Amino acid sequence: MQPFVVVAFLAAAVCSPLALPDLVFADPAPTVHSAAQAKAQFRARLSPVPIDVAMQNAIAGSGTVTASLAGTKLTISGTFADLKTPATVARIHVGMRGVRGPAILDLMVEKATSGTIQGTFELSPQQVDDLMKNRFYVQLHSAKAPDGNLWGWLLPLEGRK
Repeated sequence: MQPFVVVAFLAAAVCSPLALPDLVFADPAPTVHSAAQAKAQFRARLSPVPIDVAMQNAIAGSGTVTASLAGTKLTISGTFADLKTPATVARIHVGMRGVRGPAILDLMVEKATSGTIQGTFELSPQQVDDLMKNRFYVQLHSAKAPDGNLWGWLLPLEGRK
């Protein structure tokens, strides 16, 4: 009779809800980049894109852009001035610093020689990673510089003076 009691006790212990807290289950959901869970601030100084002699009469101006990342929400605002022709589009591109890359997000921009830039986006985990690794830049195009007039990389504010 004793073997039966032992087996019954073991079966009850394994099936008991009290035994479940000792089990560890893995969370199947992917985690978002830990840096994105906190708020991060970025800034870009917009200056003329690299130009050749043929484009020097079409490209001019300057500007600044600030960005705030809260979780996966990126908010961008900025200003530009002194373009030779009105702005046409502004976009966020992804690429290594100093190297052109593909446009991934469209910003709202005033169609003038001076004005504002703004946009709000929900970023994917890959986009958050690219932003955190200094791979996002803003590029502003103008009527006589359709391949780009001003650009600047979004760099973190922490540690800057």
